Amino acid sequence: MRKALLLFLLLWGGIAGNSVIAQEKSITGKVTADDGSSLPGVNVIIKGTTRGTNTDAEGNFKINVPVNARLLFSYVGFTGQEIIVGNQTTLNVKLLPDASNLEEVVVTTFGTAKKTSFTGSAAKIDAEKLGPRPINNVGQALAGSSAGVQATAGSGQPGAAPDIRIRGFGSISSSNAPLYVVDGIPYSADIANISTDDIETITILKDAASTALYGARAANGVVMITTKKGQKGQNTINVKYTKGFSTRALPEYDRVGPADYYPLMWEANRNNFAYRAANPIPMATASANASSGLGAVVGYNVYNVPFAQLVGTDGKLNPSASMIYSADDLNWEKPLMRQGNRDEISLNFSGSGTTSDYFLSLSYLSDKGFLIRSDYERYTARLSVNNQMKPWFKTGANLAATITKSNLADADGNTSFVNPFFFSRGMAPIYPIYAFDPANPSSFLTLENGNRRWDYGNLSSLGLPNRPQNGGRHAISETLLNQNYFRRNVLGGRAYAELSFLKNFKFTANIGADITNRNNVTFGNPEIGDGAPAGRATHEFENVTSYNLSQLLNYTKTFGSHGIEALVGHENYNATDNNLTGSRSQQILDGNYELVNFTTTTNLNSQYNIRRVEGFFSRVNYDYNQKYFLSVSARRDGSSKFYKDVRWGTFYSVSGAWRLDQEDFIKAIPALSMLKLRGSYGQTGNDGGISNYAWQPLYALGWNNATEAGILQSSLGNTQLEWESSNAFDVALEFGLLKNRISGTIEYFDRRSSNLIFDVPLPLSSGITTVTRNIGTMYNKGIEVELSLVPFRSKDFSWTIDLNATSLKNQITKMPTESPEIIDGTKKLKEGKSLYDFWLREYMGVNSTTGEALYRAVSFQAANSSITEKGDTVTTNVNNARFGYHGSSIPKLTGGFTNTIKYKGFSLSALVVYQIGGKIYDDAYASLMGSGYHNAKHIDILKRWQNPGDVTDVPRMDAGRTVDFNAASSRWLIDASYLNIRSVTLAYTIPKLFAQKLYIQNAQVYVSGENFFIRSRRSGMNVQQNFGGTTSNVYSTAKSLVMGISFSI
Repeated sequence: MRKALLLFLLLWGGIAGNSVIAQEKSITGKVTADDGSSLPGVNVIIKGTTRGTNTDAEGNFKINVPVNARLLFSYVGFTGQEIIVGNQTTLNVKLLPDASNLEEVVVTTFGTAKKTSFTGSAAKIDAEKLGPRPINNVGQALAGSSAGVQATAGSGQPGAAPDIRIRGFGSISSSNAPLYVVDGIPYSADIANISTDDIETITILKDAASTALYGARAANGVVMITTKKGQKGQNTINVKYTKGFSTRALPEYDRVGPADYYPLMWEANRNNFAYRAANPIPMATASANASSGLGAVVGYNVYNVPFAQLVGTDGKLNPSASMIYSADDLNWEKPLMRQGNRDEISLNFSGSGTTSDYFLSLSYLSDKGFLIRSDYERYTARLSVNNQMKPWFKTGANLAATITKSNLADADGNTSFVNPFFFSRGMAPIYPIYAFDPANPSSFLTLENGNRRWDYGNLSSLGLPNRPQNGGRHAISETLLNQNYFRRNVLGGRAYAELSFLKNFKFTANIGADITNRNNVTFGNPEIGDGAPAGRATHEFENVTSYNLSQLLNYTKTFGSHGIEALVGHENYNATDNNLTGSRSQQILDGNYELVNFTTTTNLNSQYNIRRVEGFFSRVNYDYNQKYFLSVSARRDGSSKFYKDVRWGTFYSVSGAWRLDQEDFIKAIPALSMLKLRGSYGQTGNDGGISNYAWQPLYALGWNNATEAGILQSSLGNTQLEWESSNAFDVALEFGLLKNRISGTIEYFDRRSSNLIFDVPLPLSSGITTVTRNIGTMYNKGIEVELSLVPFRSKDFSWTIDLNATSLKNQITKMPTESPEIIDGTKKLKEGKSLYDFWLREYMGVNSTTGEALYRAVSFQAANSSITEKGDTVTTNVNNARFGYHGSSIPKLTGGFTNTIKYKGFSLSALVVYQIGGKIYDDAYASLMGSGYHNAKHIDILKRWQNPGDVTDVPRMDAGRTVDFNAASSRWLIDASYLNIRSVTLAYTIPKLFAQKLYIQNAQVYVSGENFFIRSRRSGMNVQQNFGGTTSNVYSTAKSLVMGISFSI
């Protein structure tokens, strides 16, 4: 009986099983976007069940389904589809972009938000745009990326970062830099420590609604950096290698050669004799004196005729003269420059299991700059692990380590003799690099080791002339003999624990730490320069440590058409900075730069600084029917920089959005894919850029008299000093047309800074020059436009254009009563004017009769003034010249546009950054246009006045009138418009079948260039050097070109 029953059950089960199997069938297919591109990772679910699969890297899928089943296809950023299987065995599904997703997710303060419900202003840069670019620093990726974001070109020194400004300039004396946040924790280290290959997204938060929860540190915007973590799917190894080179992106200013230089020096000398105020001599006599005295003026003769015959009394170079030196012997720039080299390799391992994911990355970067003795090496490692340990408990950690080694060029001081750019730019084209044998000018003097001897310009003991320009200095030898080492070790960590309870609650505890150890070693050689004659060295050690703790309680609830998200939290930030500096001179042994190898201590100093910030905050988000959105947030911060009675400040924001495209009257317009109106108002704070002890009266130590102790009071302190605050209003319209073939945002912002911190001057009798106070207000307001166009899109070809533009107006509306006007270099701060309005003498051209420079006069003075035909009172005396405002460095329009073209496996992308309007004070150019002796001259000096009746704006050469002719004035202002092809990338994705034969996937080869082309009003001018609109002798911007390959295993 048992056997019969068992046999019956087996037979029944087999029949039933065969029946079930017979009722299922296998479905295969492919999922693509509307342009024909494959979509990997699409969710394919049998409706009404939890059974499903995902598409592979090529968009293919396979699944067994019951007869008459329905399949649901869903993918982030695309509209889902439901398809009845019916009798089909193959399904080719096309998903359309979902306008409602609007970039899907935005990283915000203490969390993320769907773009649909996001009520703030943000811009996003994803990993795809960062990957191929040869950049060393996150900041370099921000230029031209978004409306409202401005960036300088940055230094050409490898590893250097540009300055970033978001929606203008919020402070006069304090910091204008944004807050950088890495994986949800404010980052105290240098962002150059982060490899761009580790970055998943960069999100720029621009308005108060987006940044208010960072309170006291968010007045200048927030840059959120989210690093990569393991993704669902198979374990993957990703490899990337790039090889390239760098050169100077900006050419040197065009300067005259020896054939023009000697006549110019002759003319400067002759006019000095002929036009001097005391005892001028006849022009013929002055010409003869200038010819015979040329050697005394310039010192060196690079031609084969005697000095007395080199330039005739007519001011022309002797036609029989020929150079005895080669052009390279006189070229001070060429030996300082080289072709830079760049190598970068990165490797990462990522994957996930059922409840955990991991990401491990390693990278190495070597970047040798185009200036000798400037290089940069960086080693990075990062490990990210996340684990869903229980359905109600999740935890994770992200650890990162960076080691940086660099040789720094001494290109900081604008007019420092050791600055190779200043020295080589200004050196007259008649002074040789090496010392020539005076007995045999065609050969060089050599050292005992056989090397050529540098011509230091003071080798008269060897029979050489003394160089009247920069005698006793030599930028090339000093660059080679001096040292400037930089070492930095950084360890950073982020960890969290997330506890979900009572269905709608989630508690998260975060901890972050960044530890930086930095060591600088500078050495001045004992042979020439600042370290001569005994040698000197300085060592600096700095330890910077920051800890950040936060606790967050989130509540999320949906009931009917209503949705509520609430957050309360607490954050504590603690930073310490410990610095030790020591300097010694009198080197004992060559080649050893340790301080023990020097005999005399010249400086020994140490500092320890502490900063603390504590905050309590809350945010409530509400939405009705995913159509109307409201967000309210508040934060109360306390900063150790202020006195206990005033150190707490309250910051807040209110914002809202209306999804107009969800209204029936908008849905009736077929061409309108998306329409969203949003606005916000809020207040944030700023305590950056001031002393950690700004409120306290301080003493300055180190004023000892031998063994007697000595101190000086250095500041009065101010117990009423408090935050600078920024009150910002923002309103925007986001739109999409023709299935988002055209989409964009039009935005207006008004950012008003109050309680601005000033160092107010005090009477000399007080013994203290200034006191720090909150006096001043300023606004930045403007319009931002972002536009994305898809002119053409098909299965194999697509063309996308992304444009952004910003128009900004800045104005100071209140100044300190004690100092209603503050002159700062080429600017004067005053109510009703901008932070960067130029305050200069007004240049009025050149007197066509005498060749003198003319300025608008303060008053008529018979000795130096005249009245022009137009009725203007002008003067030739710089002390009688009238100052006035002459435009601003703030441009009328800034922005960028990107063209991306894709054809099958090829893609070409180009980012162009532009600026229209504004002015720049070209001080570097001014230094080459002087009317006096010695230094190099720009070719524009050839347009100078020479004879009565000449009409020109360049005054005569005259060594006796350099103060009047070369004075700071509006003469040196020029239009600051420019066009910069910032990045160009050509990439090719290797076909899948070919890649599989090599046992790799997602393989791509590419060529990428940075700063490919720069065009401005003047060749050689560094128009992107700073926001203040001035140029100086800095490390010029680099142009890079790399070739690379990336693939997965």
